[in-house]
Amino acid sequence: MSISFAQQTDVVDFRKVEALVVFNQLTVDSTIYNTYEVDFKILKQTDSIYLDAVNMEFRHVALNEVAVTYKNNDKKLIIYGDFQKDSEHKLSFIFFNAPKKAMYFLGWENEGRNQIWTQGQGKYTSNWLPSIDDTNDKIEFDLKFLGPKGYEIISNGKLKSKEETAGSILWSYDMEKPMSSYLAAVALGKYSKKTETSKNGIPLEYYYYPEDSLKVEPTYRYSKQMFDFLEEEIGFAFPWQNYKQVPVHDFLYAGMENTSCTIFSDAFVVDSIGFNDKNYVNVNAHELAHQWFGNLVTATSGEYHWLQEGFATYYALLAEREVFGDDYFYFKLYESIVDLGRQDLEGNGTSLLNPKSSSLTFYQRGAWVLHALRTIVGNKVFKIAIKNYLKKHQFENVQTSNFINEVERLYGQSLTSFVNYWIKAKNFPVDSALNLLKTQSTFINEYLMIDCEVKNSKCSEYLKYYASDEAKVKIISQAPELVTKDVFKSGLKVRQAISQYVTKISKEFKEEYESLLDDKSYITIENALYNLWVNFPLERSKYLTKTRNIHGFSDKNVRLLWLVLNLNTPYYQADNKQVIYDELVSYTGEKYNADLRIKAFRYLDLIKSCNDKCKSNLENAKSHHNWRLVKFAKQQIEKSQQKQD
Repeated sequence: MSISFAQQTDVVDFRKVEALVVFNQLTVDSTIYNTYEVDFKILKQTDSIYLDAVNMEFRHVALNEVAVTYKNNDKKLIIYGDFQKDSEHKLSFIFFNAPKKAMYFLGWENEGRNQIWTQGQGKYTSNWLPSIDDTNDKIEFDLKFLGPKGYEIISNGKLKSKEETAGSILWSYDMEKPMSSYLAAVALGKYSKKTETSKNGIPLEYYYYPEDSLKVEPTYRYSKQMFDFLEEEIGFAFPWQNYKQVPVHDFLYAGMENTSCTIFSDAFVVDSIGFNDKNYVNVNAHELAHQWFGNLVTATSGEYHWLQEGFATYYALLAEREVFGDDYFYFKLYESIVDLGRQDLEGNGTSLLNPKSSSLTFYQRGAWVLHALRTIVGNKVFKIAIKNYLKKHQFENVQTSNFINEVERLYGQSLTSFVNYWIKAKNFPVDSALNLLKTQSTFINEYLMIDCEVKNSKCSEYLKYYASDEAKVKIISQAPELVTKDVFKSGLKVRQAISQYVTKISKEFKEEYESLLDDKSYITIENALYNLWVNFPLERSKYLTKTRNIHGFSDKNVRLLWLVLNLNTPYYQADNKQVIYDELVSYTGEKYNADLRIKAFRYLDLIKSCNDKCKSNLENAKSHHNWRLVKFAKQQIEKSQQKQD
């Protein structure tokens, strides 16, 4: 009997996995001699069951401790037998694999940051761990890892023990509750850890690189506050034993909400200046919200993906509202309206129930549905419905109707027209959303009222006195010529807008513009340095000297610009130009993060100075695991070849 993908969850319930993953400590590019046990119950009589397992080898495959007939087709491990309804079994085996995706080995072959981490969302966990690609089968994963000394290994659940054995360390984790397989995860690296405890006693573990101790506070700022807020706002206790957050190098996305163990891009590890431009707060709150919406209750299929991403986006916004205030919250909702409206105008709008919808639709439109629904049914009904929805469907899979039915039951009225209008319709209801915001926020009304696309006498006055920082940014983007000395006295956001839009610098406020180089914003410093260098050629040395020790974000945005400007300032002799050039080329190498490498490649292309080392690094980038770097490298090489032709 051949079981299709969709049928398996009706036939067998995999309940608990106990696995040991042993990292190869010689090449550190594979796992060796991994052991695996899984308990399962048969729901319908069948003659075969399977686990998803991509490109693995198996030995000593046994069912209830007796050798069993099996087939390995490089995608699945299929077990044959007489499986009677309601019978319970234990499958065990040893497996070997060298994952080509889902588990990434960084830095071991080249000088760099030695790490191993996983990314399973989609249907990828089966590339490193036999599991079930179907999100509808939830399993308790109790994982052990044997790895080299000197490294931390972080995974789902609670660390039960850490033992030294034969020169290695055995890490044993325990999960008490089930989850979908895509949420299983592990990260290995050199980390230190800061721990806090939530209001309700949940351990909160913040991992960081040992050299980044001064970045811990700005990186994880507001973490405990947001955790406590969300637990109270959602009304359902955090469902896992602890909550860990781990930064990794060259992650594929901003973050991933693995159960009790969020992995996120180390590009969000920032100092106190970087926090002002690009911080982890939203991603932090988003992945935390997923611990309820996505992990505790999981969508049955892609058609209901908004139940995960829309909810996580909305609750992250609520957490940010708690931190940054109402105006911030409503302005983010307004920005979503603009983005969703533009998507519709471009012909790319889709129903929220279309599994092929864009991330913008799943995330932002999904969040808007919840904001609109809460406004219609009221705070009390909404919050009780959320709590009941989670309680009723905890550790299960859900569809849109499961949530809407719960709201309708408490609201006492049909929500069919709401669902048709806000969820099912192809286009996002821009006008309704905007009108709703106008009734809720004076701040938004004032922002919309101020518009200087068509110049009027009030615009200068707005910049001086009356407008919010957001409105002033809009005015500066529309009419940069209105900026005067007084406008420089505004806050960080407005000064950043000046650096972005005022590119022709009047001598009248040259001194004020130079003060932008002292701002607590790497974006402002980068913009101001370039604009000052262009506008005042005779003072380039002064600007280069002032900014020579500023590197910026993890992509070294300020440093890269400084290097290029230095190379293009012949009379600035404070440095050896060859050394400066070599440093710029070095940032295209494999030890650096993808964003930094892309920027370095772009600058070298701009100044037409990509040497043999640069070209070799560009060629190697085509085989990197980060899709953005791969795409860039291929396009850059193709562009170079077209120029030669």
